[in-house]
Amino acid sequence: MAEQGNSNNITRQYLDSLLIETRYMNSVNPTTSFTLYGETFASPIMTAALSHIGPDMSEALAKGAKDAGCVCWYGMAEESEIERMHATGARMIEIIKPYKDRNLIMEKIRHAEKLGLMAVGIDIDHPYANDGSPDIIEGFEMKALTTEELGSIISRTSLPLIIKGVLSRYDAEEVLKAGAGGMVLSHHNNRIEYALPPLKLLPEIAAITPKDVPIFVDCMIQTGMDAFKAISLGAKGVCIGRPLIGAIKKDPEKGVRDYLAGARDELAKAMAYTGAADLDHMDPSVIHTL
Repeated sequence: MAEQGNSNNITRQYLDSLLIETRYMNSVNPTTSFTLYGETFASPIMTAALSHIGPDMSEALAKGAKDAGCVCWYGMAEESEIERMHATGARMIEIIKPYKDRNLIMEKIRHAEKLGLMAVGIDIDHPYANDGSPDIIEGFEMKALTTEELGSIISRTSLPLIIKGVLSRYDAEEVLKAGAGGMVLSHHNNRIEYALPPLKLLPEIAAITPKDVPIFVDCMIQTGMDAFKAISLGAKGVCIGRPLIGAIKKDPEKGVRDYLAGARDELAKAMAYTGAADLDHMDPSVIHTL
C-alpha cells in the first residue's frame, strides 16, 4: 500500500523514460561552469536542502560542496549548526519552513543576512500534516502563505528569496507575482502521493518564468544525466539529496565531493555527446519520451 502512488517512484520512472539523441557534428569540449546570483561555480549540481541530519553530517555536506565547487543548500538546523557549516567556506542557501509565526521566518532571514548567505528560501509545500491539519515541526506550527504575505517577506530582505515546493502553473504564477527570486520544482520527497514529476511540469513553468528568475529541480535527481535532462528542459540547476547522505556515511571526508564531481563529469559527457558547449546552449529538442 505504501508504494502505491509513491511520488518518488513515479518521478524516477519519468526521469528514466526521457531519452536523448546524440549530436556529434561540430561539437566541442563542454564547460559545466555555472553562475548563480553573480557567483560562479564548477557545476549546476548542488546539494539538496536536507534537514535534521545533525551537525557533523551538515558540516561534511557543506565542506564537500565547497570542495566540489558547488552550492550547498540546507534546511532546518540550529543557528550554531548553520554557522558551523558556514565556517567551511561553502556558499550556502537556507530553506525556511512556512512558520505560522511569520516573525520567526524573518528572524531566520536576518540570521542568513548576517552570515552573508547567497540566498534564502521558503518551503511553501510544508504547511499541512498527513491528515490535512496544520503541520507541527519541532513544536512549531506551520501555515500556508498568501501571495500578499510572501510579497511582504520578499520586500523585507536584500537576499534573493527562492520558493521551494512549486508543482503547478498556479503556484508558479503566484510566487512570480509576489516577486520570487527563484523557485524549486519539487514534491518534497513524496509529501503527497501521485504528484506530477517535476520535469513533467518544467517546460510549461519555464515558458512563463522570466529568464532572470532561476528554476531549480529536486526529487530523485541522482546523476549527471538526470541533471542534463532537467537543465535541457529549462532548469537553471538541480539538487541532489539522499545519495549524498550515503556518500557521507561511506566517506565522511571526501564522499560528497567525489559524488558531486562524478555527477559533474556525467553532465559534461552528456553535453559533449549532444553538442552543448555550455549550460546556456542546452537544447530541449534532444530530449525524447518513449
